[in-house]
Amino acid sequence: MSPSRRVAVIQWAIKNLAVEQNHATACDYIRSAAAQGAELAVLPEYHLSGWAPEDPLFAVQAEQTAKYLSAYQALAKELNLCLVPGTIVEKHPHPDLNSKEREGDKDAYVLYNTAYFISNTGVILGRYRKKNIWHPERAYLTSSAAEPHEVFDTPVGKVGLLICWDVAFPEAFRELIAGGAEIVVVPTYWGRYDASPAALKHNPNSEALFLDTTLTARCFENTCAVIFANYAGTDQSLGMSRVVLPIVGPVAKMENEEGVLVAEMNMELVHLAEENYKVRMDLGREGWYYSYRHSTGATGGP
Repeated sequence: MSPSRRVAVIQWAIKNLAVEQNHATACDYIRSAAAQGAELAVLPEYHLSGWAPEDPLFAVQAEQTAKYLSAYQALAKELNLCLVPGTIVEKHPHPDLNSKEREGDKDAYVLYNTAYFISNTGVILGRYRKKNIWHPERAYLTSSAAEPHEVFDTPVGKVGLLICWDVAFPEAFRELIAGGAEIVVVPTYWGRYDASPAALKHNPNSEALFLDTTLTARCFENTCAVIFANYAGTDQSLGMSRVVLPIVGPVAKMENEEGVLVAEMNMELVHLAEENYKVRMDLGREGWYYSYRHSTGATGGP
């Protein structure tokens, strides 16, 4: 197998609550990525619905997402490429209530922000529900809480999924790396003005600095590749979708323009970084003195 994987990041100005339009745009970009030889295409967070949780239609649309997931499975198989269709907001019964308890209870259902990895045969190989919920999202979304971060065997390598604000938590990366992840895919909806006005007064570009530094640092400190896809094309958006590798940093990146970017991802750099820094070797050492498990009472490494 060649050590190089050809991957695509896709970003555009997602329209709030315009699910059909956003889906059509996504499919056009995915086809463009496939035509350029991409083996994997990654879309942004909230790519179907946008972010408008105060509108009742937002929750209604979350009940109707299964057909879009099926459509992406069929498209991945047709185009023979793997696909992470950003995130999809899904409505599910509250996990702590039975059907009788849910009757007439407006809080009987929850919204999960979910990312899927779909193989080039159309099969879903993995699913991840956002764990670290950004502060303004917490009134609307439910965290996956203590569910472990999982690693999936895929045609492009061992993959872990994170979503947006998860990148602020090194523990999330460490748990994936302890599980063998070589590539971490991060769909995102990260805006230019997500920082507070007080913070932006000190640095109007603080969020761009956050992403620039953090994504590169995560590659180095975890000897992994990161594929990061954000929304773009508005005054509020940042774009900055990119493919980042240890040793060299970003190998391809976008600004705030709409479009698809296809890049070569040399996985040999991931192996070279591990030979150099031996992060995974230390994580696997008997008696390792940090724990990256979510379960209580964990005392060691993987």
